[in-house]
Amino acid sequence: MSYFITGTDTGVGKTLISCAMLHIFAAQGKRAGGFKPVSAGCDNEGHNDDTKALIAASIMPLNPRQVNPYCFTPAIAPHIAARRSGVQIDFSYIISSFRQLASQVDEVIVEGVGGFLVPLNDKQNSADLAKELDLPVVLIVGVRLGCINHALLTVRAIADYRLKCAGWVANVLDKDMDALQENIEALRERIAAPLLGVVLHMSDPDAKTASKHLDLSSLERSTTNV
Repeated sequence: MSYFITGTDTGVGKTLISCAMLHIFAAQGKRAGGFKPVSAGCDNEGHNDDTKALIAASIMPLNPRQVNPYCFTPAIAPHIAARRSGVQIDFSYIISSFRQLASQVDEVIVEGVGGFLVPLNDKQNSADLAKELDLPVVLIVGVRLGCINHALLTVRAIADYRLKCAGWVANVLDKDMDALQENIEALRERIAAPLLGVVLHMSDPDAKTASKHLDLSSLERSTTNV
């Protein structure tokens, strides 16, 4: 089974939770690989930090191009970065790359870019890519002021695209957030998908530590028939 990881915004912990999930699957004896279709913000060698983290967390050796088909230097909206580079993000190339990786592993964790509706080219966005890949979605909620609205809007968008929200993770970004538990409970009451875990704020985020706060058993049950 493969999963598409999206978030309520950029910088909410998609890479952290994606890598945590890879660690969990590896501990279960599964061959798991990370996939970052599009990234923006690469070093001089054309490598992206998110991609490096996914490769490090994957159970088998993978090369950056295999994991990250499109990588752009400026850390800006991907469709703008692509336009500046004179590149058109082609979904057929992404899907071909995904299928090649999926043929080699048991589980693929596909980490989206930005939020769920971030444009990828002039006509298609991240949600369209999730739809093309036909994958259940795991939503990462960056828990901070305003997260309830952002999370519920994203859940509605996932449903509008007729995709399954297989689960969600509360990743606490604001260590001093007032009414933290009340906010998480409000989301739990309003999101039909299972809560896979609450990852408390970490000054130095670590995927292995985050993995200890996740329970993917409900995720697996919710996607049995997908």
